[in-house]
Amino acid sequence: MTATNGAALLEMRNITKTFPGVRALDGVSFDLRAGELHALVGENGAGKSTLMKVLGGVYPHGSYGGEIFVDGKPQRFGGVREAERAGIAVIFQELSLVREMTIGENIFLGREPRRFGVVRREELYSRATRLLENLRLAVDPRTPIGELGIGQQQLVEIAKALSQEARILVLDEPTAALANAEVETLFRILRDLRARGVGMIYISHKLDEVFRMSDRITVLRDGRTVGTDKTTDLDERRVIARMVGREVGDIFPQADHTRGQVVFEARDVTVEDPNVRGKLLVKRVSFRVRAGEVLGVAGLMGAGRSDLLMGVFGAHAGRTGGEVFIDGARTHITRPADAIRKGLGFVTEDRKRFGLLLDQTILNNMTLAGLSKLSGRFLTDEDAETAAGERAMVDLRIKANSVLTVAGTLSGGNQQKVVLAKWLLTNPRVLFLDEPTRGIDVGAKQEIYREINRLAREGLAIVLVSSELPEVLGLSDRVLVLHEGRVTGEFTRADATPEKVMACATGHTQERAA
Repeated sequence: MTATNGAALLEMRNITKTFPGVRALDGVSFDLRAGELHALVGENGAGKSTLMKVLGGVYPHGSYGGEIFVDGKPQRFGGVREAERAGIAVIFQELSLVREMTIGENIFLGREPRRFGVVRREELYSRATRLLENLRLAVDPRTPIGELGIGQQQLVEIAKALSQEARILVLDEPTAALANAEVETLFRILRDLRARGVGMIYISHKLDEVFRMSDRITVLRDGRTVGTDKTTDLDERRVIARMVGREVGDIFPQADHTRGQVVFEARDVTVEDPNVRGKLLVKRVSFRVRAGEVLGVAGLMGAGRSDLLMGVFGAHAGRTGGEVFIDGARTHITRPADAIRKGLGFVTEDRKRFGLLLDQTILNNMTLAGLSKLSGRFLTDEDAETAAGERAMVDLRIKANSVLTVAGTLSGGNQQKVVLAKWLLTNPRVLFLDEPTRGIDVGAKQEIYREINRLAREGLAIVLVSSELPEVLGLSDRVLVLHEGRVTGEFTRADATPEKVMACATGHTQERAA
């Protein structure tokens, strides 16, 4: 990991950016050299994504203070296209793909190969195929984006950026939804780009990746630059201390759950791909969870973890079979409203798409699923609703001016807390958590972990899906492992090891725990 020496490829000097009532960036300076991977880290709300939106032309010149230089020349981007013409490509954490269009159309959107004004579709899909092959993404470029999982969509975003042959590449949480094999493919591509002299800005909460790949690390906190150092001069503890302004101890809380009776059981759940007849995403999966227990569900991308939870919750159009039992009684759940009435809650994987109304207030989002329990049958008790929302803000340490703050203006970590609060206000007996810390910084992760541990201690039955194996092992009382829609192993907390779980996740079968 050696960056090219010499003049900076990119310089951002004294960048300031203010939103109503908030100074998001306060004199931030940052530079990037050719052939360097420069990590930008900080808690959610530190200003990382805002800084990159300034660089990428999302916030045009005139809406911020400070200067940008590329190859020593001042730049004043009026929009995203001007930044792209200067050789800057940004892959934002919030994917910008058009779900109704194909993979190839998304990759070359606005830059389609044409002849006499007519799009040359064969050339478009041929070039898209080569890009996908380079990313080892084995899908037809004519496939609509809406049929892909979020991890595959992330790889398409990367292909889109690579198609621009950018000299400056910004990656905002690029591995958040990727399986281990896909992460390795991405890292191989980044090494190739570094060797070709491309400068890369890498934003990630996964510090192991930051230390593995980066040449330098810049830490932001509260919209200010804390410092920039060579990666070899730092360690994770020092970086975390800079990020949060304090020393951080063990990230996972000590689990002290007392397991009770079986609250929830699913038997022989089968889910079919609604877009491909006969293709099973989940194949006769059974599991049970007790009061006060955290059941972790591990597996690689495509294993069927999210499909399983959505099917049980009545939110998957492809569920074709299976039974659900609550307190031993068979229960019919055909839609989410049924599940909510029966005491189930579901923090979904994609909070922006399924978990929040981004243009609504925190309060409206929090009370959306449980309003009937906070109010009368016909009239809303606004005082009770507001009081419940304010209590939840305090309990979950949500950083916002008030419950009337619009959810879309919050950082990712605070948005996730709002989603969690929404389901807790329904007073669930069983809570499904699908990637509850995706795209969240280490400080916010610890707060979510403590909340999961507290809820389990109070008797809530929790089913946790996570792509981060340390998270599954650190929080779960039992671990269920899926591979290609089937259960391949089940372990107690004492028996679960990374090696055993990964062996099952890659197709080896282990006897289930008693």
